[in-house]
Amino acid sequence: MMSGKHYKGQEVSCCIKYFIFGFNIIFWLLGVAFLGIGLWAWSEKGVLSNISSITDLGGFDPVWLFLVVGGVMFILGFAGCIGALRENTFLLKFFSVFLGIIFFLELTAGILAFVFKDWIKDQLNFFINNNIRAYRDDIDLQNLIDFTQEYWECCGAFGADDWNLNIYFNCTDSNPSREKCGVPFSCCTKDPAEDVINTQCGYDVRAKPDAEQKTYIHVKGCVPQFEKWLQDNLTVVAGIFIGVALLQIFGICLAQNLISDIEAVRASW
Repeated sequence: MMSGKHYKGQEVSCCIKYFIFGFNIIFWLLGVAFLGIGLWAWSEKGVLSNISSITDLGGFDPVWLFLVVGGVMFILGFAGCIGALRENTFLLKFFSVFLGIIFFLELTAGILAFVFKDWIKDQLNFFINNNIRAYRDDIDLQNLIDFTQEYWECCGAFGADDWNLNIYFNCTDSNPSREKCGVPFSCCTKDPAEDVINTQCGYDVRAKPDAEQKTYIHVKGCVPQFEKWLQDNLTVVAGIFIGVALLQIFGICLAQNLISDIEAVRASW
């Protein structure tokens, strides 16, 4: 027993501890924001009052992206914050391992996307066409498709005729819709002189000859346009992925260093 004596052993690095805490508090707040946006969007669509409506959408609901990303960020940020502040090695190990798993999954997905790029292309085609079918079923999905077609100046997965998959836009004789043989306004070529969007610009456009359609709409599909965009912005895309990967590795290393410091301090008691 060391009565009356002060023993000064190893100390946990305050710099690492509060750096991890500060980093994760931002991460946690972003997670809360994403979750809040997702839940707000669901409440606006009445999903929270009728959970069974989750299964009603035939395509991808963009709100899921906010909820999943927000949920992961919330859990990781919480574990990192409390783990660093309370010097809880269990939470820090959870944070470190979970971040490592995410990094491994991202790396694996990147390698598989490169090796099986043709399969990815087919899946992207299937994904877009499936969402074309559900275009009018969900306002968030509709906005996502419109944004995609406007940004990449494309129409459908591989061409405007993909909109035949939608019950409102198909060219069948039995289709009573005013949008029959048309496309959404987001497929239309933009007139710089127009200040107001003409939401009817795609009406009956696919009933015209192919050569004439080019005057009114973008005829290239979104899959080839996405591939072209990736090639044109390969440096930027690669830089973002490398930056995210380095940030994840940095976070894992800091967490492991803090765990080592905490365990060393406890061993010296």
